[in-house]
Amino acid sequence: MGMNNEQLQELADMVAAKVTITAKEVLTSQEAARYMGISQSYLYKLTMRQEIPHYKPSGKMCYFNRHELDGWMQKNRINTAAEAAQQAHGHCMKNRRAI
Repeated sequence: MGMNNEQLQELADMVAAKVTITAKEVLTSQEAARYMGISQSYLYKLTMRQEIPHYKPSGKMCYFNRHELDGWMQKNRINTAAEAAQQAHGHCMKNRRAI
């Protein structure tokens, strides 16, 4: 029940594409969408709304800095329940001393 040659080639191509993308600092729209795991149409909407950092050196083609994409994807972090409870406890203790 192993993979046939065609399936192995597809897998190798997919791995090579992922390695190439993660090795590059500047990505095309297609590479950026693949890197982020979103559709190209959603990425286009994000750029049109100016919600994601991007570059247009010639005024047409969009390029993306992979490190900026990482930062954008990691913004608005949601605390775990334990972190939220710890912050609430700290806030209550701080306010208790002020009274």
